[in-house]
Amino acid sequence: MGKLIMDKLGIFLADDHAIIREGLKALVNAQPDMIVIGEADNGKSAWQKVRELQPDVAVMDISMPEASGIQITERIKQHCPRVKVLVLTVHEHRGYLQQALKAGASGYVLKRAVSEELIRAIRIVLAGGVYLDPALVSKVVGWGSKKDGSRRSDLSDRETEVLRLVALGYSNKEIGAKLEISVKTVETYKARLMEKLELRSRVDMVRYALDQGWLEHE
Repeated sequence: MGKLIMDKLGIFLADDHAIIREGLKALVNAQPDMIVIGEADNGKSAWQKVRELQPDVAVMDISMPEASGIQITERIKQHCPRVKVLVLTVHEHRGYLQQALKAGASGYVLKRAVSEELIRAIRIVLAGGVYLDPALVSKVVGWGSKKDGSRRSDLSDRETEVLRLVALGYSNKEIGAKLEISVKTVETYKARLMEKLELRSRVDMVRYALDQGWLEHE
């Protein structure tokens, strides 16, 4: 629906604090290609409006009355799979991050992040990527049981590095520039590692990288 409004991308905001929504609305509307097309202050209303408005991205708080952002994210991904969900929250515990990714969120941003970081996160998920707040990287190192270690050893060093960069939110173009290889080569590495690990999407790649403890400070 967003593209029908002055050819801009439609962003939906769900947060139970009006002052936060106002700040986010001003930030988003200041972008030349984005516009806030709807808001909600509770989970139930958020689900109803997202279903009706079909935004390009729903920015979702976790702690809201009537239904949590995690529950609504799961519902959105089941019934409105085209809508990207970006979780924006104060919760830094890895358990919340794990729940958000499992529910289908494409990104997880902390409210203390600078405004430029939030806009970057929105653009990454719009492009089909996955965004993880840099402040959380150290918290998820070693996350998981590494029970898939046998599959892990099948990856080459370059495939492992590509997977790690994907999990950190880099685009194919950015990965290519960082590793000094072409975008086509990046895509080849991604296709190969996804086949080896039996992964179907970028979100699956992020979950796997987190579980293996491959994310480290840059």
